[in-house]
Parts: sequence; C-alpha cells; structure tokens
Amino acid sequence: MQRFTRLVQPKCTQVQRRFFNIHEYQSKRILKDNGGKVEFGIACTTVEEVEAACAKIKTPQKVVKSQILAGGRGKGHFVDGLKGGVKVCKDTQEAVASAKAMLGNTLITQQTGPKGQHVNTVYVTEAVAGIKRELYLSLVLDRKSASPMFVGSAEGGMGIEELAHTNPEKIKTMKINVAEGIDNDACVAYAKELGFTGTVAERAADQIKVLYNIGKAKDCTMVEINPFVELENGDVMEIDAKLSFDDNAHFRQNEIFDLIDESQIDPKEVLAAKHELNYIALEGNVGCLVNGAGLAMATMDLISLHGGSPANFLDVGGSATEEQIVAAFQIILGDAHVKGILVNIFGGIMRCDIIAEGVVNACKTLKTDVPIIVRLNGTYENEGKKILSDSGMVVHPVPDFETGAKLAVELAQARK
Repeated sequence: MQRFTRLVQPKCTQVQRRFFNIHEYQSKRILKDNGGKVEFGIACTTVEEVEAACAKIKTPQKVVKSQILAGGRGKGHFVDGLKGGVKVCKDTQEAVASAKAMLGNTLITQQTGPKGQHVNTVYVTEAVAGIKRELYLSLVLDRKSASPMFVGSAEGGMGIEELAHTNPEKIKTMKINVAEGIDNDACVAYAKELGFTGTVAERAADQIKVLYNIGKAKDCTMVEINPFVELENGDVMEIDAKLSFDDNAHFRQNEIFDLIDESQIDPKEVLAAKHELNYIALEGNVGCLVNGAGLAMATMDLISLHGGSPANFLDVGGSATEEQIVAAFQIILGDAHVKGILVNIFGGIMRCDIIAEGVVNACKTLKTDVPIIVRLNGTYENEGKKILSDSGMVVHPVPDFETGAKLAVELAQARK
C-alpha cells in the first residue's frame, strides 16, 4: 500500500525540501497522461520558442506563466518592478513581450521570500474560454485520521489560505479510506458539496478520482489544483496544478525525480542531497554540524540561549563518512553569514575519530579562517581529540556541550 505524507516546513528563508516539487508544466503533463483535463500549453526557455509556441496555440489570447517552484505567481512581482508572474495576453505580440520581460528575471512571491526565484522557463498556454466558476481542490494528508483527504472550496483562485482563516465553513473536505479506495458515489456527493450539479457533478467526480489515483500511483505528498474550473459548456478542467512527491519514493519514481530543476534549488541543498545529509538553512551566523536530529535541535536551542543565532540545521547521522563531513563543512561555509562553526558530536554509533578526520580534511581542503569549535564525546573520543591536536589545524576543542555553544556564539559575534 502506498502512502501519503505531508511534512511541515520550518519558517526560514531557505529550507530543505522534505517533498520533491516539480513545475506546473511538468505537473500538467502528468495529469494529462493519466486522464486529467488540462489546457494545451508549451514550456519555453527562449523568446524564439515562445514565438513558435504561440503559432501552435489556436486561441487568439495566450497565457504566459513564469515557472518557479513557488505559489502566488499571479500576485508576485519581479525585482525590476514588473507586476505579476502570470499574464493573459491579447495576442502573440503581447505574449512574446511578456515572456521576454519574464525570462531571466527574478520573481518574488509570498512563498519565495525576498530573494525570489529566477525564471528560466515560461509556460505558454491557450486561454480557456467560458469559465463559469473557479474552485480550489487539493489532495493532502489528514494527520488526525492518517488518511488522504480532499480539501476544496467553491471559492477558488488565489488566497485560499486567507479563506481558510476567515471563513473556515467554506472549506469542504472528504477523507479517503486507503484500504477501501476511492468511491464514486462519495465523489459525486463531494462534487455536489462544491456546487456541481447534474451531469457536471459526475464529470467533476471523475476528475476527483483521477487526482486521487495519480496521488496514490505517483507517491504524491500533495496534489493541488487552483483553479479547478467549471466551464459554461459543462466541462471540468484543471487550469493550474502543483504536484509534490515523497522523497522516500525516489527509488520507484525515477522518471519523476529525473524532472528536478536544480537551478531552482539552493546549491547547498543540492550538495546536501547528493551526500545524503539532513540540512536546513536558517538565518543565523553560527553553523552547526551535529549527529542526530535531537542533538541538533538541542544545539540550536543552546546557541540561542547564549544570545546567538544558528545558521543551519545539519544532521550528519550515525554512519557519516569522512567524505560526508568534508561536504558538510563545504555546505556550511557556502553560507556567507556563517562566522563560526560548532561541531557537536556524541559518539554512539558515530565514531569521534571519523568526525575528527573529516574536520581536519575540511580545514585543509577549504582553507577557512572561520573559527571551528569542536566537542567530541563518546566512541573513540580520545582518538578523535588526538587527531585534532596532532593536525596543526586551528580548532577550538571544548570539554562539554554548553561551553562549546557559548564559545561559538562569542567567536561568531567577535567577527562581526
């Protein structure tokens, strides 16, 4: 039985993706290939490709959509002042001009943070005529029942988060029993709750089943359609789509994970994924290299308690290699805000001598002058400390956790 997961992202400028995201045009392709109804569109990376795409799109109006891995594109703005990452254009000339202004530009939305994301691709689509209603529909996981759940609202379009806060009664849900599968009658009833009637409710139910089957077959953590539209002619379509996938399913979803766009991801996250390191970038100036998620959280807490601010969460795990330790240092030092690094290791499964070898090699390879504070305790502790002392490298060994956190904060603040 396949499963759905949804992990909450911490509030920070850059975060590790606990689920794998793809672009709208890629999501639409998956929907279409599996029975979803989407508009015709072509992904373009150059102005010339946009011109060619417009020639193939039959509707006089064209829609040009910036492709970034963040929502809120329509309400976003570019760093040069251009408003809106989605443009409905009256003709080919206007579409080409819009695409030219977007490509190579940086789009800022509520979800990107102030740095925004670079637009390397635009999705040029036909303009869907005769839209009667725009709805919101998504498939997520209900934590309380541990069941897949559809979340929908007849008031779709942008601002669904605000609607859920101000008018929660307008949010309609339907849980799915994973053992029994999705039920047609339940889907029809749910479609009617969302305001569909007659044969249109049947069509909406068919699309709801398509979305569930895609979510299950593709190991999705989320299938989000905004807007899910009803047309004047009675058709039902997915005009925008965002699909996210469980990282743990990589081994059986290789075709999907091959769609990764590394240009949209923090290079430090790319390197962390390559070396199987659990990394999350934060906004402080004390880098952390720790083994074990619990100890990593405690390390960040103690840094904060002593008046500092952690620059990252980085858990090397219990079986890290010397190569991974060097990569971890490279990742931490890739953040220009880092003014000190605290290595906090409790050697249980993880051996302190391996950590020490990694620290020494990182210092030699990266030639950093950022102060490195090292606390080693546990398995092969004495051997690890000897490796550090014999290395000739400038590191600051400390006898315990709290001393290390306090010293790391002091040295980082001294470098301001």
